[in-house]
Amino acid sequence: MLIHRLILKRAAKAWRKAPGADVPTVCVGNITVGGTGKTPHTEMILRQLRALRPELGLAVLSRGYKRKSKGYQTVQADSTAAFAGDEPLQIKRKFPAVNVAVDKNRVEGCKKLVEDGAGMIVLDDAFQYKKLHASLNVVLVNYNRPIFEDHLLPFGRLRDLPSRIADADVVIVSKCPHEMDPEEREEWRTSLHLREDQPLFFTTVDYDAPVPVWREEADPRYIYSKTVILFTGIADDSALRAYLSDTYKIVDVLNFPDHHAYSKADMRSIAAAVRKYPTAALLTTEKDAVRVLDCKKVDESVRKRLFAVPVKAGFVEEADADAFAQILSRL
Repeated sequence: MLIHRLILKRAAKAWRKAPGADVPTVCVGNITVGGTGKTPHTEMILRQLRALRPELGLAVLSRGYKRKSKGYQTVQADSTAAFAGDEPLQIKRKFPAVNVAVDKNRVEGCKKLVEDGAGMIVLDDAFQYKKLHASLNVVLVNYNRPIFEDHLLPFGRLRDLPSRIADADVVIVSKCPHEMDPEEREEWRTSLHLREDQPLFFTTVDYDAPVPVWREEADPRYIYSKTVILFTGIADDSALRAYLSDTYKIVDVLNFPDHHAYSKADMRSIAAAVRKYPTAALLTTEKDAVRVLDCKKVDESVRKRLFAVPVKAGFVEEADADAFAQILSRL
């Protein structure tokens, strides 16, 4: 464990000395392994940047976790999750005017995006990439699993030293309740050992009405069912389950690993659950939906009743949204 800490300290030191890109960059990162909501926050930042500077050539660069393609690739709306990775593909389909690319080499990826006209780049999960220092580093901390109560892998879910929070330009506590009193907000600042000049914001998760995954084949009547089957391949589905429980009775839950590539056997298991509960709607996340669409053979009953639940990150207080927008505007 001591050697692991030394490696992480050296990586952080290299990161601090790394150069930036040729255009302003915003890194959306974390210190834990998944579960902080990087993709919804990336989308939130894209919406804010688009409102602030609609003429700006916005781009997103991700490594494309678990993709099968190699090197630098431009993501198209009709790409597959296997080619692009699930999160970059989800972002591209929601923001078709944004240039989305994947590259394990973030330095080269930024150069190519700039050559393609990017005026600002949002980096998805680059806080541990030691060869590139973003202009603005936004670090997310899960409200339900704070880093000061966690441990380094493999004993906990920390991928980096908790002290690296000091390198953040902005800290966001994600997945918060919709109301927080000033005392609790100040307790978070104290527990995270933030400097006075480090902005601290709090965001919550909201969900929109489910949308069909196969639009032409979906039967919208299932949305009005009182029961649902839920399957997910994400780091933490507790917030989604809590949200759905307010409206539906969840009769079955199928959990898969984060970024799971669905196989024929998986789809057979899901189809079996559908047959067991013939009146239940079948729900999943947006990220899972783009991976399911890669499956060539999906039972008709699944296509008919599968809906994705869109997720959005938003600030607990409107004043925080305005303050964060001001930080972005200074880039």
